[in-house]
Amino acid sequence: MMLITVSKQDNEGCSSLQQAIDSIPAGDSSPVTIRIKPGVYEEKITVGPDAPPILLLGDDAASTIISWSDNAHTLGPDGTPLGTFRTGTLNVFAENFTAENVTIRNASGPGTGQAVAAFVDAGYAVFRRVRLLGDQDTLYTGKGKQYYNDCYIEGDVDYIFGPATALFDRCRLHTKRSRSYITAASTPEGTPFGYVFLDCEITSGEGVGEVFLGRPWRPYAHVAFIRTVMDGSILAEGWHNWGQPDREATSRYEEFGSSGPGANPAARVPWSRQLAAEEAADYRVIRVLDGWHPEGY
Repeated sequence: MMLITVSKQDNEGCSSLQQAIDSIPAGDSSPVTIRIKPGVYEEKITVGPDAPPILLLGDDAASTIISWSDNAHTLGPDGTPLGTFRTGTLNVFAENFTAENVTIRNASGPGTGQAVAAFVDAGYAVFRRVRLLGDQDTLYTGKGKQYYNDCYIEGDVDYIFGPATALFDRCRLHTKRSRSYITAASTPEGTPFGYVFLDCEITSGEGVGEVFLGRPWRPYAHVAFIRTVMDGSILAEGWHNWGQPDREATSRYEEFGSSGPGANPAARVPWSRQLAAEEAADYRVIRVLDGWHPEGY
């Protein structure tokens, strides 16, 4: 296994994370660990589709920060606005990718429009003890299977969005603005699982309220909250149809064992479901991720 060190100090390896990624020999398929020493790395990162299995390993998320500030209105090299999908601070297209103990931040700021912190379009991606910081569209979950463990994810509008099957295990979701939406899933038709939140917690900033658990970006959106503690910011109805009533018949919005002031199963929209205990028991990591065990690469 190759080990590359990235540091803000002289003579301690690569000075930038992108430099470290670009130094991996072309065609080398051996796993690579990139050890990131504490510091703020202000750069836009791309892990390309031909990259070998990569582990980005920080000391801890509070002191190891990757930050950039593109938003949808930022002009690209061709002089036209980037749009949502080119704004990512971290952009992952590799087949196998893992990040641990780092913060990934889009510092564009509130009110600047779509501004992605992590754009994850990988085959298999793992995030452990990672902070994902942004406002609108913080985390894009593209293709593949994704696993988030003990992560902190913050934002306001649709701050977790996309088509992937993604499992959030003991994560904290923090909403920064009132009248917001936590998820905007675009689960493809026929996909067994979209977003599954296991034993997570929903919190919010001071005075934040009128927050929806999700709205369907595409007709077959699937989101399940299992044993989630919800603060008082969550609206009693829970879910929004995005102004398209026909999506009520195709979206799958589910809960089991919600608790806290925002848990209100009796008042949820009638087109959502409260799972039975035997149904919720089937929402296990290995089942949701279709046999993939996310402990290694």
